Amino acid sequence: MSTHRSELRVGMVGYAFMGAAHSQAWRTVNRVYDLPARARMAMICGRDAGKVADAADRLGWESTTTDWRALVGSDEIDVVDICTPGDSHAEIALAALAAGKHVICEKPLANTVEEARAMTAAAATAQAVGVRSMCGFNYRRVPAVTMMRQLVADGRLGAIRHVRAVYLQDWIVDPQFPLVWRLQKDRAGSGALGDIGAHIIDLTQFVTGQRITGVSAVTETFVKERPLPAGSSGLAAQADGNGTATGPVTVDDAAVFVARLGEGTLATYEATRFATGRKNALRVEINGSLGSVAFDLERLNELEFHDATRLTAEQGFTRILVTEGEHPYMSAWWPPGHIIGYEHSFTHQMRDFVEAVAAGADPTPSFADALHVQLVLDAVTRSAQDGSRWTEVEPALAALAV
Repeated sequence: MSTHRSELRVGMVGYAFMGAAHSQAWRTVNRVYDLPARARMAMICGRDAGKVADAADRLGWESTTTDWRALVGSDEIDVVDICTPGDSHAEIALAALAAGKHVICEKPLANTVEEARAMTAAAATAQAVGVRSMCGFNYRRVPAVTMMRQLVADGRLGAIRHVRAVYLQDWIVDPQFPLVWRLQKDRAGSGALGDIGAHIIDLTQFVTGQRITGVSAVTETFVKERPLPAGSSGLAAQADGNGTATGPVTVDDAAVFVARLGEGTLATYEATRFATGRKNALRVEINGSLGSVAFDLERLNELEFHDATRLTAEQGFTRILVTEGEHPYMSAWWPPGHIIGYEHSFTHQMRDFVEAVAAGADPTPSFADALHVQLVLDAVTRSAQDGSRWTEVEPALAALAV
């Protein structure tokens, strides 16, 4: 696979919430970073011709199609960016890789372990001929999160003993909120577990350098029937006007589990979209023998760091403002203290992807990394269905051998 005149011509499938976030990143990345190849927003795909044309005009794409197969098969596309619901990830990614296109796929990688296995195997085959792939866990690219990883890797926390991770939202607290695709297992794969729980699973594994090996879980669906939707966009929706037609919610509303990571670290995880008053509250705390570090997405430019090696009289959590030029990703942005936001994580993601592809290297997280997250999601689901029984997580390499 080669670039065209030092360009990577991007085709994106999907244009709603994640499509808009990815578009913002593709529009910005060339202007902020000095990249070895220019990312060009060549084509966007959606099922409705009128809506996708409006999206292309609003988001900055050159051309449109209503057929993702035409996008994947086009000689004018080098990269396929998949921003669709989970039920179509596997089909699009497999076709794109087979066509020799580099692929970015939103998280979670797939709706099932079987699909994720097939995608990971295809990515490995494509890798052998220089075709690259990555799963879009954007929170890895928040500068404070990357700095957390560096603190752990540098031994500043000592031996990691305990991890606490929560991701709390409240956008479906109202039982009259419509039955959008995220609440249907055949479209989304799972509920809060896969939608937001996948993020904290990947984030904690990224920061600690350890993988989850076993879980004990409970899940719950609080509202089991919802009005059918008349329309939806992103996380907003409108109920059918007659107000009487309903359908079953077939995913979890909340998931809570304890876990062990690879070096014996104990961890707790909580993911729910029923935390009233919490809009997008992700928090992770890592406790080690020499210190602790915590990250809160609602204060994404900051870290809380406790250095237990200091004199007792001087100990306490220190607020680190992660905006210095030497902090991860920050050299391209503003003077120290001038904060960045949520959308910048996607810009950083696209920077890393373009640089890896141009260098002939494999971007991270790989499909194999995302397969492991899928295996954790599967273990959590099986544990919850089996009375919270302790359930081992199958190693990703073993899964590929099945």
